[in-house]
Amino acid sequence: MFPVTAPHRPAPPLGPSRPTRPRITRFPQVGRRSTRPPHRVPTDRTLARDLALPLGAVGAALLVTALMLTGGTAHASAALALFALLTVAVALRARPALVPVAALVSWMFYDGFVLHQRSELAFHAPDRTSLLVLLLAGVVGAGCAAAVRTVRRFRLPR
Repeated sequence: MFPVTAPHRPAPPLGPSRPTRPRITRFPQVGRRSTRPPHRVPTDRTLARDLALPLGAVGAALLVTALMLTGGTAHASAALALFALLTVAVALRARPALVPVAALVSWMFYDGFVLHQRSELAFHAPDRTSLLVLLLAGVVGAGCAAAVRTVRRFRLPR
């Protein structure tokens, strides 16, 4: 029938053969301890930085509601000051890239419910002025937060 082949070991390679050395397991070396303090996680990576924009929008909605219930929408400049304070508070905690978005959300609530009381957005002179005021409030808040972070980062150890 068919020839039967038996499995066999492969032939050694041609040429001079090297003796094999056993592998030695190397254990990690224990060195000197570092005198540097351990790496600390930056404190600016908090949940508050991620939630500043949604909480600012909720705060703006609550502020508009409170102003409408108390009749404070008749005093547009006082309401703008309150919205500017809210924008500064949000900008202190928000990521710097989201500060213009936070100012824009504040402006939308202010413009839609305080200046034009039927939730209409417009872009006339008072609207542009209020947008500029809220953007500047956001920049001031972000600048203050950056200054505080810089002072904390480069504070001399005691």
